[in-house]
Amino acid sequence: MTTNPPRAGRREWTALGVLMLPLLLVSMDVSVLYFAVPAISADLEPSGTQQLWIFDIYAFVLAGLLMTMGSIGDRVGHRRLLLVGAAAFGAASLVAAFANSAETLIAARAVLGVGGATLMPSTMALLRTMFTDPGQRAKAIGVWSGVMTAGIALGSVMSGVLVEFFWWGSVFLVNLPAMALLLALGPVLLPESRTPRAGRFDWVSVPLSMAAVLPVVYGLKEIPSEGWNVRYVVSITVGLLFATLFVHRQRTTAAPMIDPALFRGRGFAPSVALNLVSAFGIMGSAYFTTQYLQSVLGKSALEAALWALLPSVPIGAAAPVATALVGRGVDRAHVVTAGFAIASGGFALLSLAGTDSLWLVLSACAVLAVGAVVVMSQIMDLALGTAPVERAGTASSLMETGSEFGGALGMALLGSIGTAVYRHDMPDTAPGVARETLGGALAVADRVPGLATAARAAFTSGMQGAAIAGAVVLAGAAVLAALTLRGVEVREPAAGEEAAKVCA
Repeated sequence: MTTNPPRAGRREWTALGVLMLPLLLVSMDVSVLYFAVPAISADLEPSGTQQLWIFDIYAFVLAGLLMTMGSIGDRVGHRRLLLVGAAAFGAASLVAAFANSAETLIAARAVLGVGGATLMPSTMALLRTMFTDPGQRAKAIGVWSGVMTAGIALGSVMSGVLVEFFWWGSVFLVNLPAMALLLALGPVLLPESRTPRAGRFDWVSVPLSMAAVLPVVYGLKEIPSEGWNVRYVVSITVGLLFATLFVHRQRTTAAPMIDPALFRGRGFAPSVALNLVSAFGIMGSAYFTTQYLQSVLGKSALEAALWALLPSVPIGAAAPVATALVGRGVDRAHVVTAGFAIASGGFALLSLAGTDSLWLVLSACAVLAVGAVVVMSQIMDLALGTAPVERAGTASSLMETGSEFGGALGMALLGSIGTAVYRHDMPDTAPGVARETLGGALAVADRVPGLATAARAAFTSGMQGAAIAGAVVLAGAAVLAALTLRGVEVREPAAGEEAAKVCA
């Protein structure tokens, strides 16, 4: 006899609110240094290489350890790992706030990345444990997706405001109250969740996974600004080679870090791929729109960040509407397909922008973001619903790692298209530095009459070309979603799986 899964009550919804605080801060830390870097540079005087590491090491460590931490959480318990990660994140934030050297700040940012890698899959895995009712879980995941997307947008604005009125270390101190609240309330509100008989942990897979992820992410992140340099192509190739070794290890070892059985569940593999494409669209568009607001329209950094908040307003309604449609019997494949179609339409709008199209660009960003959040909320729910409860951490970490790859790929491919069009449209008489980037052109624009106007027009043409490519990719993802997700239903937890949930 089939029984309905228990519904979450006030305790679970309160716990969800507590879980959203670290998730918001972890996502904000991706962009929180956007406006703080100049102040840090003036205070700590880092070298060029050190400045790059201050900015990038958080995302690199986060991406490299997501799969490892998801698998460890399945074994030792997601609540335990979450609390350890929160303590590490808070301690590293305190060290970063008062760092007196570039080396100290780099080390603190690396530890923040480690903490972030424990927090992100743990929050999603605990959510899967707390909300066993499919309808309630879908709503909770919609909240998770909205908070995650909003955090990235809020991070840059918050850093601009804090640096304007305080000192650069304040961008890290805001992490402390949330982590303290999580450490105080987590043991009371959050259930423990782990795999009952997980077997030994495959430590060989840890360096293999990092060697697969980090070189690829590094190469993809550098290509938009530096071009297809042989160094970055080699880096990506090396990463793909280690990825092949990692996959072989998972398929042949007795206790794999990533259970291949996850991908045999109908709907999981398409969810990972479609989530990657969604991140491709979000980050690929952001690469252009942030530059457009500042360098084409001439907004200050803080003004640009505040304007960029407007497209986030309709995001709050996107996930609940999508969840309601699925709850009323609309095939999830149709909802995800519609989400990709909407996001593709956002790119199509962006392709119409001129050199003075503030509201058109903001509207395009809003449409794209709404479509992406519709996709993300439904895809994440499907991935966790089709995965066994005891593998929720691993499933979540795979989705997050896919997002990191997708974001880097979006910036690399769309950025390369935009750069190629920019260089093609720039006059042959322009100085060499002006033909490379818009920033380079504006730096020497006072020496060459009309150079700034030509560079802004060329950049806008590049953005239009990249937007057309983005629209095509997302339209293709809409077709893929319609074909691969049709009829896929979220898996109901079996009675035996409740053993994976160990109440505190």
